[in-house]
Amino acid sequence: MPTAAANIGVVGLAVMGSNLARNLASREGNTVAIFNRSYEKTQSVLDAHPEAGFIPASTYQEFADSLQKPRTAIIMVKAGAGTDAVIDELVKVFEPGDIIVDGGNAYFPDTIRREKAVRETGINFVGAGISGGEEGALTGPSIMPGGSDESWVTLGPILKSIAAIAEGEPCVTHVGHDGAGHFVKMVHNGIEYADMQLIAEAYDLIRRGTGKTPAEIAEIFAEWNKGELESYLIEITAEVLRQVDASTGKPLVDVILDQAGAKGTGAWTVQTALSLGVPVSGIAEATFARSLSSHPEQRAVAAALPGPADEFTVPADQADAFIEDVRLALYASKIVAYSQGFDEIRAGAAEYGWNIDLGAIAKIWRGGCIIRAQFLNRIADAYAQTPDLPVLMTAPYFAEAIGRAQAAWRRVVVAAAQAGIPAPAFSSSLSYYDGIRADRLPAALVQGQRDFFGAHTYKRIDKDGTFHTQWSGDRTEIPAVDTH
Repeated sequence: MPTAAANIGVVGLAVMGSNLARNLASREGNTVAIFNRSYEKTQSVLDAHPEAGFIPASTYQEFADSLQKPRTAIIMVKAGAGTDAVIDELVKVFEPGDIIVDGGNAYFPDTIRREKAVRETGINFVGAGISGGEEGALTGPSIMPGGSDESWVTLGPILKSIAAIAEGEPCVTHVGHDGAGHFVKMVHNGIEYADMQLIAEAYDLIRRGTGKTPAEIAEIFAEWNKGELESYLIEITAEVLRQVDASTGKPLVDVILDQAGAKGTGAWTVQTALSLGVPVSGIAEATFARSLSSHPEQRAVAAALPGPADEFTVPADQADAFIEDVRLALYASKIVAYSQGFDEIRAGAAEYGWNIDLGAIAKIWRGGCIIRAQFLNRIADAYAQTPDLPVLMTAPYFAEAIGRAQAAWRRVVVAAAQAGIPAPAFSSSLSYYDGIRADRLPAALVQGQRDFFGAHTYKRIDKDGTFHTQWSGDRTEIPAVDTH
């Protein structure tokens, strides 16, 4: 039996798992046990990284025996049946008080189910969202763990040792119980979808409107990254646009197939928001834009449909002003995306009984993760000042920013519509902004229609109660019968 020398173990040694194991091993105080279903993979990691001092195991029992109590293991395998299979094996060799962490991109209802089942054995189960990709796993990700308070006592110091550091603080916090961590990671990814789509729309408008090359637009994004739009995604956008394809000499962006992939987290964010009754229109349109791009057979047929008669061209002497309008529209739309995302987190917390600190979430997203951005500090400040802030973009900083950007935002959406350039995330974000600030919405007519065809009833603005108009009779209004 091996000596119980490791304080943390990693199961699953593909790129993310091996990078996370290396990160753990590089931090003072950690000794890392590793296990992979195929021992050949374990051996290859050992051979490639002798400096890590990994403790290898060829069986689950050997892996468990190498871990100090309470045993703590992070699973880094593909979400789904593979995760369940690993959990089943670990439960067989772990004991009450031990901790199993799922670090994959699991769907949060699966995490709730798994946590409930594993808890019955006395073992702690933690769903932890880990953002930052392969580089983040190696150098410092943003980590969003759920699970019990008991598990956090052991797990907290370990995760703090490997998390990204932003302004002196580790980018990890105990998000909440059972599925809270994976829920927050899901919404993070949904915001990521919106952010990326908005950037793509900004690029498309500038390129089509001004005729600038990808390399020239790269310089625009690099300049934007010095100001209020400073973020990882803006930074890498400039890098992608600068890249030249070695085989053709063309900008790489021009030889990449325009069909965007998706791994499901964007759709989960939208589906969950619908079930919670939370409008996340920017995230939804970004998700649908990827779906639209991935149907070339339909796009080929629809290419014959008519569009605007005139080509969209911004006069040379107005190009700089147009580009500034796009920058402001991008910033305003980005604020909407984050505001909607935090709305969903708050609604999810209320629905599932999680005590989620929204300001703390903003702070752990400042480093390590894909959506890390300078203005997350402003979000943290807003929730510090008003913890129960009902609409994030009404915080003074964001209200001022949108007020400053509003005219430009409207001009950009109008220009896109007139030019026939799709800008679904820009335009839906503006519509949401106008909808949420409206004194009165046409939902009154919708309620009238629903009452007409389905007797769904309605409420009035001038008296209490619920009412129904007898549309098929004499059209008199009667109090609705409470059927509950």
